[in-house]
Amino acid sequence: MGAWAIAVHGGAGVDPNLPKERQDEAKRLLTRCLDIGISALRSNVPAIDVVELVVRELETDPLFNSGRGSALTEKGTVEMEASIMDGPKRRCGAVSGLTTVKNPISLARLVMEKSPHSYLTTPGAEEFAKKQGVEMVDNDYFITEDNVGMLKLAKEANSILFDYRIPTVGTCGAAVDSHLQMNGLPISVYAPETVGCVVVDKEGRCAAGTSTGGLMNKMSGRIGDSPIIGAGTYACELCGVSGTGEGEAIIRSTLARDVAAVMEYKGLNLHEAVDYVIKNRLDEGKAGLIAVSKNGEVACGFNTTGMFRGCATEGGFMEVGVW
Repeated sequence: MGAWAIAVHGGAGVDPNLPKERQDEAKRLLTRCLDIGISALRSNVPAIDVVELVVRELETDPLFNSGRGSALTEKGTVEMEASIMDGPKRRCGAVSGLTTVKNPISLARLVMEKSPHSYLTTPGAEEFAKKQGVEMVDNDYFITEDNVGMLKLAKEANSILFDYRIPTVGTCGAAVDSHLQMNGLPISVYAPETVGCVVVDKEGRCAAGTSTGGLMNKMSGRIGDSPIIGAGTYACELCGVSGTGEGEAIIRSTLARDVAAVMEYKGLNLHEAVDYVIKNRLDEGKAGLIAVSKNGEVACGFNTTGMFRGCATEGGFMEVGVW
């Protein structure tokens, strides 16, 4: 019997001027999710079940960018994506383009367990959801007043937004030049954040899951790293990893898989692997990740100003942080 560990995140990239009450609200949610996961792990619930349970909680709360509270497309609608992976046999399921599925992470789990495929997107993903009897809601359920306001700011700045910063808009409504780029194109930044959870249970089984609404003011049909196995999510016999940040950079670097790869091929431990990947695989991209190992280790890393995160181990360690 090994030792369990769990980590959760609410996204990388935090405005240094984020109000304290907003930081405290995020910490309370992360703590609640950790407590849910810890209780399940103490009851010997398998890692994959704990991941789904915790991510569902994050999707249901409108604070972060997944499920209710997801970022809005340029059309003012929500298009969500998620993936989940079970380490022991590297089983996985992923979905994208969802507009009416209340909990995308659970549909990803059903793709893994109830379909012959690993990834479904619209319209087939929602047709599959209806056949599986998952809870469906109107698209309006996911839209919050805060995000309607953020989309308005994005359109005024004529920019795609990500990260927790309000875009700088000039006196004539034009966006001020940004030093950040995505796929070589300048962008201004702001949006709510992706969520994820990684778990290793007492049996040493690792699992990971990630869920998001994507970028604020994104083009309809844009797919980020969260549903892409090996990029935003990965789990195997060695570790479980969930990423967050600039999706295009995470996709190019196959960030989550690379943590497992350097552990396997370079012999690095979990903390060394996370540090190596963040420092050497993102080029100029901005991102963060959380990870657990089969030995009960937990680690996080990011090259942004901050990352909403929390982690706990069976040995009694527990931490929730932003910076």
